[in-house]
Amino acid sequence: MNYILAIIAGLIQGVAEFLPISSSGHLVLLHDILKFNLPDNLTFDIVLHLGTFLSLLVFFWRDIIHLVKGFFSSLVKRNLSGDADQRLAWLIIIGTIPAALAGYFFNDFIEQAFHEGKLATLVVAVMLIIVAVLFWLLEKYAQRLRTADSLKWWEALIIGAAQAIALIPGTSRSGITICAGLMLKLTREQAAKFSFLLSMPVILGAGIKSLGQIESVTAADWPLLVIGFITAALSGYFAIKFLLKYLINHSLSVFAWYRVVLACLILLWLAF
Repeated sequence: MNYILAIIAGLIQGVAEFLPISSSGHLVLLHDILKFNLPDNLTFDIVLHLGTFLSLLVFFWRDIIHLVKGFFSSLVKRNLSGDADQRLAWLIIIGTIPAALAGYFFNDFIEQAFHEGKLATLVVAVMLIIVAVLFWLLEKYAQRLRTADSLKWWEALIIGAAQAIALIPGTSRSGITICAGLMLKLTREQAAKFSFLLSMPVILGAGIKSLGQIESVTAADWPLLVIGFITAALSGYFAIKFLLKYLINHSLSVFAWYRVVLACLILLWLAF
């Protein structure tokens, strides 16, 4: 049974981390409602997050090489707003600052306040609905004209601040940052791509920070960890590929409806 749970948890993490449907909302269903729990959930969750980081690394490796080259080129030339790669590299660095600060100072508080008990579950349901409403409003009123490399530094900070809000469970990191991008007139695909690139330093940093909390890993744990890691990485890769292609010609409405249905299921569970 634990092997099946490892696969299910890996699939949920990989898909829900990148589709704008909230991985934390699904983990509420998995852990609190369906009582799917592994012997060491903390270690397993850390490994799943590192698996999703690998999926980002593999999918965007060409972009990452260009961004690294652009970053060092901007230092050599002392020009922070040169070509598209140089601009985008610095926009990602600037956009990472709010979530990094919020995670460092408030992550433990948020973990205690919003990840235990019925209040935490209610918060997940409420945030699922709030972001769904944002999807509908932005699909109706947002102008989708710009590319990510046209952002100004303060606009990158706004998207970064949205990523910090995603610490609240039920929000969805990709969902709220795509919303911020649409507010700033990015196209859906460009908003999603910038969201994914912006998430890489935060996911990696959170994973490395959490590694210090792992006390020990037994020989029996390793197969589960490997299965979860591979499942999260593979499902995450295909979720990224699907969403970027889907958003070229389709709206976010289907994800909004999905979030509302999920929220209703959670509220029904709380009520009965």
